[in-house]
Amino acid sequence: MAGHGFINDKLEIKFLILYIAARVIEPVPFDTILELTLCDDAIDYFDFSECLADLVKTEHLTRSEDDLYIITEKGKRNSEICESNLPFSVRQRCDKNLADCNRRLRRKSQVQATSAQRPNGMWTVTLSLADDMGSVMDLELMMVREDMARAVEKRFRQSPERLYGQIVDLLLSDGQDEKSEK
Repeated sequence: MAGHGFINDKLEIKFLILYIAARVIEPVPFDTILELTLCDDAIDYFDFSECLADLVKTEHLTRSEDDLYIITEKGKRNSEICESNLPFSVRQRCDKNLADCNRRLRRKSQVQATSAQRPNGMWTVTLSLADDMGSVMDLELMMVREDMARAVEKRFRQSPERLYGQIVDLLLSDGQDEKSEK
């Protein structure tokens, strides 16, 4: 065990990992579980890695082909049973970090921007914005160069709601603003 904290042994690290895996909204990579687990100063990287591997070996967690960790039914059951063994302050800190993580994951799934090269050398940028009810906007644009496609992706990810609002405003305008400016 590393520093001074509330987690006392590897069993408690396993409880904490299961607690996290049961509350994260989608499968996550190693780094995300590590970041969330290091909420207590007593946990170090090597103990964490060993405990995570043990949980996969004992089928409390599974690891997908793309290296994402997913809690199993066995893991969920044991997490519910053991979560009260975690110190309250660790659970509080963990819940705060999980809320932030889940917000980022939700945002990532709601805002999508990808690009692909066409056979003619041009690029198609696909932009989509969703909310809890479903798709809000799906848009495909053609770009002549890859750097333009990447720039459009980046700008869309930064402020998709603003772009959506501007498109809706433009489509709903009666064109009078343009005529009065000329």
